[in-house]
Amino acid sequence: MPQVPQTFFDALAVRTWCGLALRALGRAREEIDAINVYPVADGDTGTNLYLTVESAATAVEAVFTGHAAGAAAHGTPSLADAVRAMAHGALIGARGNSGTILAQLLRGMAQVLAAEGEGPHTDAAGLRRALRRAADSARQAVARPVEGTVLSVAEAAADAAAEAEGDCGTVAKAAHRGACTALAATPGQLAVLERAGVVDAGGRGLVAVLAALVETLTGETAPAPAGAGASAAAQRGDRAAGPEDPRAPEPRTGAESCPDDGAGSDGPAFEVIYLLEAEDAAVARLRERLDALGDSLVVVGGDGLWNVHVHVDDAGAAVEAGVEAGRPYRIRVTHFGADDVHARGAGRPPRARVQRAVVAVVPGEGLAGLYTDAGATTVLARPGEPPASGELVQAVRRAHAREVVLLPNDADLRHTAAAAAEQARAEGIRVALIPTRSAVQGIAALAVHEPDRRFDEDVVAMTSAAGATRYAEVVVAERQSWTMAGICQAGDVLGLVDGDVAVIGADVTVIAETVLDRMLAAGGELVTLVLGEEAPEGVAERLEARVREAYLAVDTVVYRGGRQGALLLIGVE
Repeated sequence: MPQVPQTFFDALAVRTWCGLALRALGRAREEIDAINVYPVADGDTGTNLYLTVESAATAVEAVFTGHAAGAAAHGTPSLADAVRAMAHGALIGARGNSGTILAQLLRGMAQVLAAEGEGPHTDAAGLRRALRRAADSARQAVARPVEGTVLSVAEAAADAAAEAEGDCGTVAKAAHRGACTALAATPGQLAVLERAGVVDAGGRGLVAVLAALVETLTGETAPAPAGAGASAAAQRGDRAAGPEDPRAPEPRTGAESCPDDGAGSDGPAFEVIYLLEAEDAAVARLRERLDALGDSLVVVGGDGLWNVHVHVDDAGAAVEAGVEAGRPYRIRVTHFGADDVHARGAGRPPRARVQRAVVAVVPGEGLAGLYTDAGATTVLARPGEPPASGELVQAVRRAHAREVVLLPNDADLRHTAAAAAEQARAEGIRVALIPTRSAVQGIAALAVHEPDRRFDEDVVAMTSAAGATRYAEVVVAERQSWTMAGICQAGDVLGLVDGDVAVIGADVTVIAETVLDRMLAAGGELVTLVLGEEAPEGVAERLEARVREAYLAVDTVVYRGGRQGALLLIGVE
């Protein structure tokens, strides 16, 4: 069904663009991964761009959902709200070097389209200015800009847009044509691309995003970039050695394809990425320190929240620099060449797959440690930042197993986890999704996990253990709302049992005791308490004493979950 064109750039156009860009990157992901040789030949640029845009699209959808649920719901969100959500979603979900740069491109556009004190820039002139700001801000975010990369493609798109006369669709078409031309020129600008016979992977991803913009604003499908993913020889009319060709040689390792460009055995060993809450002055000092530690440094963001990406040999020093600058979190450290065929030396055999693994979404660092100690591969879900399906797929791949048990640990992640499971099954991995609704159900399932028994038997045992565990949480209400227990006000303490509000009050300990009594009224042998970072002192001791005094033969175990959103999680089995 053809896309209905948007004649001007508004919130609906932003929503449509994000959806189409995500679909385009989904189709092109494997192609882009296959041509990823710079700055490191780790074969994940397409995946990283997809995850970044998925996070942006999810944030935009949340704005539309929130607007529809508002008391004065009418029309659609403003352009400013939509583009800010897009930029923020991309920032917190950015993956890899190219994903981080794309996040800054979107942030640059948002700075123009949502400029305060000015009318909304919904026309062609506004789009031209937005594309120019995007290219400039992305270049400024990279410590050592290199031509022949996504930066060159973004620059060319902005230059072409600046010369275009007409409506938003005309500007988008011009930007896309300029980007395609620049993409085809990247092998001549960067020696590693010419040696590998490919165009820049990040630039190829940006072309896909701009093609989605063309389709959004015109309803037309933009032409594919000439020679994308093909070798330079293919563009001259010779046989291509692309990923679709069964006669193609194996992808070159980083050491083979770019010996002088920081990849393979001669380059830094680790990729470090984290979100950082810090002031501008501290970030300026952080840039200098990280630039001295490694390469491929990109720091994007602003207004107190930043996404930091760098390749280093000393991952600990990179994280410590973030600690000195502010509060780093969602820290991800990837060892180049540890598991990836694109970066592995020719003499090293691939790591053998294990037979079975458990992948679990956990709401806090404390529980992540607990699950990891029990042998699970974890995905951290911070408050207000649920993982995307692509992130779960990456975790399944990271587990490197033939069989995977997936524990979403959140009722709201049911569809996300199901999509991830389907994707992993398409890649030949046997996946069983156990619909755990809380981390305490996941703990119960993990406690009976036995990787040596038959897969089906293990899944049945884990599912039974999770289903036999009632779950509850104690949280603070963020706004006035109607609940099963009556009307709550912002700041009220809520006790939820099996997902529904059961009690409302003002004292955390009192609410927790009430919830625990209601749960144990139906019986139970083990109580699990997971304390959040902001749980009041003494609440665990008070609840343990309550169980000892009132419920014979019931044991209690206490864990510290860290920054998990809920003040307290309770499980009874």
